[in-house]
Amino acid sequence: QVQLVESGGGLVQAGGSLRLSCTASGRTISTYFMGWFRQAPGKEREFVAAIDLVSGGTTDYSDSVKGRFTISRDNAKNTVYLQMNNLSPEDTAVYYCAAGATMRSSYRDWGQGTQVTVSS
Repeated sequence: QVQLVESGGGLVQAGGSLRLSCTASGRTISTYFMGWFRQAPGKEREFVAAIDLVSGGTTDYSDSVKGRFTISRDNAKNTVYLQMNNLSPEDTAVYYCAAGATMRSSYRDWGQGTQVTVSS
Protein backbone atom coordinates (compact mmCIF):
# COMPACT_ATOMS: atom_id res chain seq x y z
CA GLN A 1 0.00 0.00 0.00
CA VAL A 2 1.18 3.50 -0.77
CA GLN A 3 0.08 6.72 0.89
CA LEU A 4 -0.59 9.69 -1.39
CA VAL A 5 -0.86 13.38 -0.55
CA GLU A 6 -1.95 15.94 -3.13
CA SER A 7 -1.15 19.64 -3.01
CA GLY A 8 -1.17 22.66 -5.28
CA GLY A 9 -4.87 23.23 -5.75
CA GLY A 10 -6.44 26.64 -5.46
CA LEU A 11 -8.40 29.38 -7.16
CA VAL A 12 -7.28 30.59 -10.57
CA GLN A 13 -8.83 32.67 -13.34
CA ALA A 14 -9.78 31.15 -16.67
CA GLY A 15 -6.74 30.87 -18.89
CA GLY A 16 -4.41 30.50 -15.94
CA SER A 17 -2.24 27.61 -14.80
CA LEU A 18 -1.73 25.43 -11.75
CA ARG A 19 0.62 22.58 -10.95
CA LEU A 20 -0.64 19.81 -8.73
CA SER A 21 1.75 17.58 -6.83
CA CYS A 22 1.21 14.07 -5.49
CA THR A 23 3.82 12.86 -3.05
CA ALA A 24 3.93 9.19 -2.19
CA SER A 25 5.20 7.42 0.90
CA GLY A 26 5.39 3.81 1.89
CA ARG A 27 6.46 2.51 -1.51
CA THR A 28 8.23 3.85 -4.53
CA ILE A 29 5.99 5.15 -7.29
CA SER A 30 8.12 3.44 -9.92
CA THR A 31 6.22 0.23 -9.28
CA TYR A 32 2.88 1.75 -10.23
CA PHE A 33 0.79 3.39 -12.83
CA MET A 34 0.06 6.82 -11.38
CA GLY A 35 -3.11 8.62 -12.32
CA TRP A 36 -4.98 11.84 -11.81
CA PHE A 37 -8.77 11.84 -11.60
CA ARG A 38 -11.25 14.60 -10.87
CA GLN A 39 -14.77 14.91 -9.58
CA ALA A 40 -16.93 17.97 -10.12
CA PRO A 41 -20.00 18.67 -7.98
CA GLY A 42 -22.88 16.43 -8.99
CA LYS A 43 -20.76 14.44 -11.43
CA GLU A 44 -18.99 11.11 -11.36
CA ARG A 45 -15.26 10.89 -10.91
CA GLU A 46 -13.48 10.92 -14.26
CA PHE A 47 -10.06 10.00 -15.55
CA VAL A 48 -7.75 12.92 -16.34
CA ALA A 49 -4.25 11.61 -16.96
CA ALA A 50 -1.93 8.75 -16.13
CA ILE A 51 1.68 7.73 -16.45
CA ASP A 52 3.12 4.24 -16.63
CA LEU A 53 6.07 4.23 -14.26
CA VAL A 54 6.43 0.47 -14.45
CA SER A 55 7.81 0.38 -17.97
CA GLY A 56 9.15 3.66 -19.26
CA GLY A 57 6.79 6.53 -18.62
CA THR A 58 4.10 6.28 -21.30
CA THR A 59 1.37 8.82 -20.69
CA ASP A 60 -2.34 8.93 -21.38
CA TYR A 61 -4.81 11.82 -21.24
CA SER A 62 -8.52 12.28 -21.49
CA ASP A 63 -9.67 14.10 -24.59
CA SER A 64 -10.88 17.03 -22.50
CA VAL A 65 -7.39 17.86 -21.19
CA LYS A 66 -5.13 16.64 -23.98
CA GLY A 67 -2.84 19.44 -25.10
CA ARG A 68 -3.46 21.49 -21.94
CA PHE A 69 -2.39 19.19 -19.09
CA THR A 70 0.91 17.37 -18.65
CA ILE A 71 1.65 14.57 -16.22
CA SER A 72 5.24 14.05 -15.11
CA ARG A 73 7.24 12.57 -12.27
CA ASP A 74 10.30 13.06 -10.14
CA ASN A 75 11.48 9.65 -9.01
CA ALA A 76 13.94 11.12 -6.54
CA LYS A 77 11.10 12.93 -4.78
CA ASN A 78 8.65 10.05 -5.23
CA THR A 79 6.27 12.63 -6.64
CA VAL A 80 3.97 12.92 -9.63
CA TYR A 81 2.87 16.26 -11.04
CA LEU A 82 -0.02 17.51 -13.11
CA GLN A 83 0.73 20.75 -14.92
CA MET A 84 -2.55 22.35 -15.94
CA ASN A 85 -2.52 25.17 -18.46
CA ASN A 86 -5.23 27.21 -20.13
CA LEU A 87 -7.69 26.29 -17.42
CA SER A 88 -11.41 26.80 -17.90
CA PRO A 89 -14.33 26.82 -15.45
CA GLU A 90 -15.16 23.30 -16.69
CA ASP A 91 -11.94 22.12 -15.05
CA THR A 92 -13.27 23.03 -11.60
CA ALA A 93 -13.27 19.87 -9.49
CA VAL A 94 -11.58 18.02 -6.69
CA TYR A 95 -8.50 16.39 -8.16
CA TYR A 96 -7.31 13.04 -6.85
CA CYS A 97 -4.05 11.23 -7.27
CA ALA A 98 -4.07 7.45 -7.37
CA ALA A 99 -1.73 4.50 -7.69
CA GLY A 100 -2.77 1.49 -9.70
CA ALA A 101 -2.03 -1.46 -11.89
CA THR A 102 -3.20 -0.25 -15.31
CA MET A 103 -3.45 3.05 -17.15
CA ARG A 104 -7.14 3.90 -16.65
CA SER A 105 -8.45 1.38 -14.13
CA SER A 106 -7.49 -0.86 -11.22
CA TYR A 107 -6.50 2.05 -8.99
CA ARG A 108 -6.42 0.96 -5.39
CA ASP A 109 -4.65 3.67 -3.39
CA TRP A 110 -6.01 7.21 -3.42
CA GLY A 111 -5.08 10.58 -2.00
CA GLN A 112 -7.49 12.85 -0.15
CA GLY A 113 -7.92 15.24 -3.06
CA THR A 114 -7.18 18.88 -3.70
CA GLN A 115 -9.72 21.49 -4.83
CA VAL A 116 -9.20 23.33 -8.09
CA THR A 117 -11.54 26.22 -8.79
CA VAL A 118 -11.40 28.16 -12.05
CA SER A 119 -13.28 31.43 -12.19
CA SER A 120 -14.60 32.92 -15.42
